[in-house]
Amino acid sequence: MNASGTGRYHAGWHRAVRYVAQRLLLRPVVNTVTRTTVEGLDNLEGLTRPFVVVANHSSHLDTAVMISSLPREITRNLAVGAAADYFYAKWWTKLATSVFFNTYPIHRTAGTSRRRGRKGLTQRLVSEDVPVLIFPEGTRSRDGVMRAFKPGAAAICVSKNVPCVPIALLGAYEAMPPGRNWPVEGRPRVRMLVGRPMRPRPGEKSREFNDRVAARVRTMLDMQTPYVVADSAAPPTETRQAREEAS
Repeated sequence: MNASGTGRYHAGWHRAVRYVAQRLLLRPVVNTVTRTTVEGLDNLEGLTRPFVVVANHSSHLDTAVMISSLPREITRNLAVGAAADYFYAKWWTKLATSVFFNTYPIHRTAGTSRRRGRKGLTQRLVSEDVPVLIFPEGTRSRDGVMRAFKPGAAAICVSKNVPCVPIALLGAYEAMPPGRNWPVEGRPRVRMLVGRPMRPRPGEKSREFNDRVAARVRTMLDMQTPYVVADSAAPPTETRQAREEAS
């Protein structure tokens, strides 16, 4: 195992187990219970490790959709940040999420010194060329509306000078809102919009980059397209109001 405690994220045996879990087990289930479509994969051409993937978060279905639908070259080494207080509280949830999603714990509240020491795991993984998936809202939206992004993911991109891949998920909340353990009947439609990777600008602060990334995801959600040219967008209320007035 690596001295930093990240050996599992480099292990060939674990990658092989994940392939079976993600491609041979998870993908057929996701495709059976939802009608998932992916748009914008051409935006990923030329992307190399490491990178940070971010997305809006409104359902436990979000991670399953992304892990099973993104190209294998993107998910092959991808590690997913998971709330330690929720997914690491019991050994079986820790094991299941590790096998299916290659998770690592993110501690959302202050705790013991041991837990505080684990907060740097994202940086260590990225430093070792392991791409990561983070939900910057910190938790699922309870009404399907995207909340403000916390700057942690953006800070990693700025400090390590790595690209951020913005993803917008549409329909996941309706397909499996909080409180449900399984998607609704009828194979609800879920759309995954993969945006063009974004890089921090020279001298850009973490919060500035975070605002740009959040604006990109919000614009993709509002416009329902992964092909967004501008990095900035009006606040969501103004965007929706303008859209309603135009219609």
